[in-house]
Amino acid sequence: MTDRFLKLLELSQAGFYCSQILLIIGLEAQGKENPDLVRAMSGLVGGLGFSGRTCGALTGGACLIGLYAGKGSVEEIEDSRVNDMIREFAEWFEQEASSQYSGSTCDIILEKNPQNRASRCPDLVLKTLDKVEEILEANGYDLSGRLEI
Repeated sequence: MTDRFLKLLELSQAGFYCSQILLIIGLEAQGKENPDLVRAMSGLVGGLGFSGRTCGALTGGACLIGLYAGKGSVEEIEDSRVNDMIREFAEWFEQEASSQYSGSTCDIILEKNPQNRASRCPDLVLKTLDKVEEILEANGYDLSGRLEI
């Protein structure tokens, strides 16, 4: 088991889900904590409030890109490539999930069975983290271990 997988398992056992886990890892990599942001991410889990819609790994991955490249204050300037990065990620995610599960919604990925979370979500979240890292690095973000656990 990798350190990333163990961290994911630890956060999952603490009651966090896909989108929250991705942002917690991103925040920790920056040496930050933001319980309000993590709490807000709970709206994305389970396909938007466990409604089975858009997968929280997809929305969480997009938010993780935004954490690094988006605008967070009046003084900041959003990276002009942020939406291109998110689109690239979304296209990858759609292909990845569809090739593995025939679709990319939570209901399809989990076959409408929440018990499948344990066997399907960790791999998809880890792949999401890797892909987000790849996209950010390709766009000049020096992550040098910042998303490593």
